[in-house]
Amino acid sequence: MSLERLVSKYVSSAKHVLERIEVVESPVTVETEEVERIVGYARDYLMDAEYYTEKKKFEVSLTSVAYCEGLLDALRLLGAAKFEWPGSSNDAK
Repeated sequence: MSLERLVSKYVSSAKHVLERIEVVESPVTVETEEVERIVGYARDYLMDAEYYTEKKKFEVSLTSVAYCEGLLDALRLLGAAKFEWPGSSNDAK
């Protein structure tokens, strides 16, 4: 799979999640405002990934979308957000 196609796949998956993410009450002591702030950072990284994709800088784009996914996965693992990655079975990506 080409780097460009890989970036496109990851950007599409992150977009899907960010459009549907649900912030939930969590047993971890994290204020909802903090969770929302982290979701905002994930959105920013996704925007960076799309920007660098347009500029054909796929390595930077892939790194940006990977950061986005890492933040989203961390929120899910903490129990602070619920979502599924497109095409996933169970909670695995």
